[in-house]
Amino acid sequence: MSVKRFAPKLHIKKGDKVKVIAGSDRGSVGEVKVVFPSENKAIVDGLNMKTKHIKPVNDNPGGINQIEAPIHLSNLMLVDPKSGQATRTGRKDVDGKSKRFSKKSGEIIK
Repeated sequence: MSVKRFAPKLHIKKGDKVKVIAGSDRGSVGEVKVVFPSENKAIVDGLNMKTKHIKPVNDNPGGINQIEAPIHLSNLMLVDPKSGQATRTGRKDVDGKSKRFSKKSGEIIK
C-alpha cells in the first residue's frame, strides 16, 4: 500500500464553473461545491443526483431525499471564463507562483 505524502495540484478547484464531459449528466454545467483530492472526485451543484433514504429519528421525520454524488475529475472540464466553452488547463509561473491558465484563450484563471 502506497501512501501519498502531498495532495496533487488539480485542474479544478472549489467555486470553478465546470462542464460534465462523460456520464448521464454529459453536457451539463455547474459550480464545484467540494473537491476530494485524495479520491480525485468533486461534488458539482445540482448534478449527479442520487436518491438517499433517510431513517426517521427524534427530530428528523426521514424520507427519500435527492443528494449530489461525487463525480470523477476526469469527467469534468473547466469552463473558460472568457469564451464560456470547456477548455483544458495548464500551469505557468506568474510572479514566482504557479497559476492555472486556459489553453483555449490563454487567460489566467483566478
